Amino acid sequence: MANSSLHDVLGENQDAVGLLRNSQVGIYVYPVVAAEFANWRSEQAAWRNSAVLFDQSHHMDELIVEGPDAEKFLAHHGINSFANFGLNRAKHFVPVTPNGHVIGDHIIFREREDKFILVGRAPTSNWLMFCAAYGKWNVRLKHDPRSPSRPEGERVLRTHYRYQIQGPDAPKVLEQMNGGPLPEIKFFHVDWINVGSKKVQALRHGMSGAPGLEIWGPYEDKAYILSVILESAKAAKVDLVRCGSRAYSTNTLESGWIPSPLPGIYTGDGMLAEYRKWLGADSYEATGAIGGSFVSDNIEDYYVNPFELGYDFYIGWKKDDFVGKAALEQMKGRKNRKKVTFEWNREDVLKVIASGFEDGLPYKWIDFPQPNYASTSADMVMKGDKMVGMSMFNGYSFNERCMLSLGVVDQDVEEGDVLTLIWGEPDGGSRKTSIEPHRQAEIRVRVAPTPYAREARENYADSWRKRKD
Repeated sequence: MANSSLHDVLGENQDAVGLLRNSQVGIYVYPVVAAEFANWRSEQAAWRNSAVLFDQSHHMDELIVEGPDAEKFLAHHGINSFANFGLNRAKHFVPVTPNGHVIGDHIIFREREDKFILVGRAPTSNWLMFCAAYGKWNVRLKHDPRSPSRPEGERVLRTHYRYQIQGPDAPKVLEQMNGGPLPEIKFFHVDWINVGSKKVQALRHGMSGAPGLEIWGPYEDKAYILSVILESAKAAKVDLVRCGSRAYSTNTLESGWIPSPLPGIYTGDGMLAEYRKWLGADSYEATGAIGGSFVSDNIEDYYVNPFELGYDFYIGWKKDDFVGKAALEQMKGRKNRKKVTFEWNREDVLKVIASGFEDGLPYKWIDFPQPNYASTSADMVMKGDKMVGMSMFNGYSFNERCMLSLGVVDQDVEEGDVLTLIWGEPDGGSRKTSIEPHRQAEIRVRVAPTPYAREARENYADSWRKRKD
């Protein structure tokens, strides 16, 4: 009989790490949107120098949660405080397991007192759908999963389109679209603006850490909205560059968000054991891939907690109870790792690339702009013979002219320290289809601030990561 759940899959594969390290799912795909509209270098430069248009309509799940218990349900299953979450607001919603490990994250919008929309990767959507079935909550959920990674020419439809216009010239485009000055929208607040003959919701938010707005509406309006955006840019005499899927995934390197931590759900009893029985054998969690030089016998060594990812200030300690609260209270007093940016040494990166032009077994290829060969990355960061950190998401920034990665390090590691990242998998590589035979390389990395980009660090980050209102 074929496996029907993650529980069944793990029953046949006692080594969870080996299962995920040898996944056959292939590279992580940002679907449907063209790989490049201009070229990925110019597309990256646009969010720094002019304006960029991100099409976010396809690569994220959307989950609508509504009903009399909607707020209580979400507050119980996320670490966030809901005390200041009024209408037309958004939050960065983070759920954890009963053991305090991060499952994922979503952006959550409050549309009514009893209706919320959440947008993000599959693990958070899956967890909330299970929680609604597992508990006794008076809520209704509607799930719109991300578009197929490989639609093979079939038509793809979503509930909503979602566009983001970012960059220093974005306000000119947005004002042209609106037909006049924009309303004053605070960070992570929502208001209505005009786009041609349509009124659309707009969130002040920015994946790249630059000024701009995110807009969304019914998917059937997508083509019309796009045409108005492009015509408005022409009328405003702004060089608005459409961003393809190759460059899109790199914007977070400059703004400092780690997009794909491994969900901490593969171990644990009680609720977590039931969750693994509920999750399908074809789910993200059952088929996803771990890539990188870090190989542990214990899957929990890949888990992270909110303190490590910089989410601890979200925690609503005053809430009576929420999933994971007791575990987080214990973690609070520990010496947790901290999030940093790793700046890769130029000479070492060029050495790795050069090996592809030489005889013999090369180093693991560094694809540009983002070596996205697994769902979750875990590369060892060493200080001498001691592992002091883990690199979790990497790529090349044309704006900064360097390879960067985001990850976590021990508390005693300081900004400016030069460490060693082990690039490539041991023993010639795993059996993932995205891996070629290779040898490992040592790459020097300098510990740098997060966010790395000055604009994101001095403006964007101050609003998102430090203010609680």
